[in-house]
Amino acid sequence: MARKKWAIPIIICTFAPDFGKMTMKEKRQIAILGSTGSIGTQALQVIAEHSELYEVYCLTANNKVELLAKQAHQFKPAAVVIANEQRYDELRALMSDLPDVKVYAGAQALNEIVEAGPIDMVLTAMVGFAGLNPTIHAIKAGKAIALANKETLVVAGELILQLAQQYHTPILPVDSEHSAIFQSLVGEDENPIEKILLTASGGPFRLKTMEEIAHVTKADALRHPTWDMGAKITIDSASMMNKGFEVIEAKWLFGVDARQIQVLVHPQSIVHSAVEFQDGSVKAQLGVPDMRLPIQYAFSFPRRLPLSGDKLDLLKAQHLEFFEPDLKKFRCLALAFEAIDRGGNMPCIVNAANEIVNRGFLDDKCGFLQMGDIIAETMQRATFDKNPTYETYIASDAEARRIATELMKN
Repeated sequence: MARKKWAIPIIICTFAPDFGKMTMKEKRQIAILGSTGSIGTQALQVIAEHSELYEVYCLTANNKVELLAKQAHQFKPAAVVIANEQRYDELRALMSDLPDVKVYAGAQALNEIVEAGPIDMVLTAMVGFAGLNPTIHAIKAGKAIALANKETLVVAGELILQLAQQYHTPILPVDSEHSAIFQSLVGEDENPIEKILLTASGGPFRLKTMEEIAHVTKADALRHPTWDMGAKITIDSASMMNKGFEVIEAKWLFGVDARQIQVLVHPQSIVHSAVEFQDGSVKAQLGVPDMRLPIQYAFSFPRRLPLSGDKLDLLKAQHLEFFEPDLKKFRCLALAFEAIDRGGNMPCIVNAANEIVNRGFLDDKCGFLQMGDIIAETMQRATFDKNPTYETYIASDAEARRIATELMKN
């Protein structure tokens, strides 16, 4: 098997700013796409803790106007954007006492705001396919990307890679696993990766049988044993589709073949991921389950800043366990690997179908195991394109959503 060098992190190391030279007058301007979600709210905690280094330029949300307005009152950004245009008047009313903060609405406003001159970094924390287009606009505008929207690389990894290299745009991973891999690679220059060890908690159903999983409810699935995340990602974690997406994301971020990525179920969630090199050495990043750490590292790279909160105490860790994932029980993970093998627009099809069934499960329209069945059938019915363009991704997303919605009604 050919060993490959890591790809995007070279761009990161080449173009990332030198934070050691920043002064109080040079606060880094950050735009947060999806500020009312789990990642967005924790990013704001990081910014508040290091207000001498960072300043919020823009906040965006899809529907949560009350929380968005509250965040705007606290951080006084230059602009806020509500993606749902029907909530624009409501947001304007809530922001009436902040005349200096510009208020926009709609998908086009998201695309335009990330291109604003003062912005240094865009944190893409939107959930789902909707994060793709504004991320592309930010890349083309040369903004550093703190990537928390994994669907961007799942759907259009090859395109994003090409654009990042073309526009010399650094992409810094925010997912805890990909941040851990990145941290393990820093200082390794061009040493080839032998294997990436991508860890997973196993979710709430790790010890359940197939028969038990068939009857789980959304309340069961939302009780993640380790992480506090939004509903969509929590359900994806329970089905392990989230881990499948992370495999695709790692393939593009680090320039490796999917066969070089091994998923390990690690219930303690202490080893956030690791890298094995050709000499047999394994480097890992360990820490408590706290998403503020990878968020802050993306903001501050290559510098490490103090972070409040609990620190890892290995004396209390007791033991670290690692298991192979059960691909029969967690079919969604197997489907993600199949999508990688087929390539082209198949990951886009899988992502679109997954967004439909994930929402369907949360709305009690399909069962937990039925999600995998619908995704698999959508993969069979949707139009496959080995060499997709951006327009292909848009069409494939729409087609797969239509197919999955129809299947869910049957």
